[in-house]
Amino acid sequence: MTAYLDYNATAPLEPAAVEAMAAAARDWANPSSVHGAGRRARGRLEAARETIARHLSCQPQAIVFTSGGTEALGLALRGVAAASTIVSAVEHDAVRLQAAASVVAPVDTDGRIDLDALAGLLAAAPRPALVAVMHVNNETGVIQPIEAVIDLVRAHGARLLCDAVQSAGKLPLPAADLVAVSAHKLGGPPGVGALIVRCADDLEAVQRGGGQERGLRAGTENLPAIAGFAAALEARADRGWLARAAALRDRLEARLGGAAELIGAGAPRLGTTTCLRMPGVPASTQLIALDLAGFAVSSGAACSSGKVRTSHVLTAMGLSAAAAAEAIRVSLGWHSTEAEVDGLADAWDALARRQAAKAA
Repeated sequence: MTAYLDYNATAPLEPAAVEAMAAAARDWANPSSVHGAGRRARGRLEAARETIARHLSCQPQAIVFTSGGTEALGLALRGVAAASTIVSAVEHDAVRLQAAASVVAPVDTDGRIDLDALAGLLAAAPRPALVAVMHVNNETGVIQPIEAVIDLVRAHGARLLCDAVQSAGKLPLPAADLVAVSAHKLGGPPGVGALIVRCADDLEAVQRGGGQERGLRAGTENLPAIAGFAAALEARADRGWLARAAALRDRLEARLGGAAELIGAGAPRLGTTTCLRMPGVPASTQLIALDLAGFAVSSGAACSSGKVRTSHVLTAMGLSAAAAAEAIRVSLGWHSTEAEVDGLADAWDALARRQAAKAA
């Protein structure tokens, strides 16, 4: 049986989410319809919205449901009337590729944004500017100094978009103007997410049609998936699992000792994630060997169409392309165990010894 250690890619579907989706599917009417069945569906939709808002510490009316984090980010990037856009060098491709004309703000060797450089870019940027800085990096687990970023952005009269796909349900969300979240990283279903909008007057709809979601995202809401999203957040409300995951991450890193290079370890990191480099061994070799040994891990962002490619995140942190191509990501969750972590450490160490013997 495979030990699943790739929670940052997607998490196992929560049983409570499955039950909530099945219950919502019974109220299959269109929530915009005025008849009784439509009103019942609308009631379920708004109840889920209130649950999600409570767990994400925002107002229900701030939530705009989308098909996932990518669409939420796209709505913000294309819907805000900005004269310029600045993105951090370690943003997910869902930001980088939807903001192709943006200016890139550098990060330090631990992957944290260079605040002085950002201040300089903001001072020079045409106004109003939109700044995109993620909360937690999906590859390294590094937590950005988001409160300092918020202060800096506001001082320059700009707007802040925060990709919180990896931090939602794990850390308190930042008070950014726009915050993107996704259900499937939390144990909810794929295909649903939300943009938390605290600057509605500055946002224009990208997808137009029936006027759903306060006119900001047209299309009949995916009620079963939204109900599953709410149930998954309820299941994550007890965050004791985060301390257990962090202890497992620390156990894995201690087991590997000096054999692995720990990337981003000098910065605050979310306790669920470690990025490990095996010098001289391509990540593709590591992934295949570990998969055959029964361990599911990733290299870079798992959403890159199944490809193993050089990570822009790691090269932005100062690693050479060759070194970046030798790193894998291990991400833990609420079902992860000591046995899985110890087994992975054994398999990783055995692979490292085999590769060293070949090179000798």
